[in-house]
Amino acid sequence: MHLDLTPEALLGQLGYSQNEHTIDQINKIIANTGNFEHISKHLITFNDALAVEKGYVAMSNSKDYFKIKCDEDPSADNLSAFTDMVEHWADKHSIELEKVEDKHTYYILGHK
Repeated sequence: MHLDLTPEALLGQLGYSQNEHTIDQINKIIANTGNFEHISKHLITFNDALAVEKGYVAMSNSKDYFKIKCDEDPSADNLSAFTDMVEHWADKHSIELEKVEDKHTYYILGHK
């Protein structure tokens, strides 16, 4: 069974409060993300899986995209596992990512 997430439900699943600003922001992100309906099926479960490696999915404040981010400590052992998890998820679901230079952050651009 597949359930479509509303923008409001997605905000809640990602830990955001619902207000005019966050609803507007998530709607812009959804509209800007190529073939979002394909990605939305996998976003919440991926966010849950990332928690093991201190990662999460969030809304970017600088671009109209979701981002995948790791609470990074330069000496953390989890950074390699985090990177492997992100790359595997993107390959498995044919998702195009853009890596932020010198950070453990990726923008979710859309479905390939």
